[in-house]
Amino acid sequence: MRISSILATGAAVALLVSPAAALAGGPKDDDHPGKGQAKAYGKLCQDQSKEHEKGRKGTPFSQCVVAMAHLQSGKAETPKAACKKLSKKHRKGKKGTPFSRCVKAGRKLEDERLSRSDYGDDSYADPFGDD
Repeated sequence: MRISSILATGAAVALLVSPAAALAGGPKDDDHPGKGQAKAYGKLCQDQSKEHEKGRKGTPFSQCVVAMAHLQSGKAETPKAACKKLSKKHRKGKKGTPFSRCVKAGRKLEDERLSRSDYGDDSYADPFGDD
């Protein structure tokens, strides 16, 4: 009787600890592809307005973030193609148009991607290694 209660208690503890251990590890990168770049897109598009423009879906900021995601994923080949939905009208007090600022951000994203590829891959290289 004592052995069966010990086994049952051990099994219950194992079942309770397993989900907690899985949650403590956080989500895997495979579960949320591109999630790490989402903050970078917002940073690149931070000069865009967050106010809705009449007759347009979303804000210039949200459209820019979507354009950067399309550029990064390959759905759009160039920054100009990625940003084509943004307005080309000047806003008072702003330098450039939402479209031109988005294209500039897209070029910066491409430059960052190219500079990362110059180093081969995104893995860590030990600067003190004996290569």
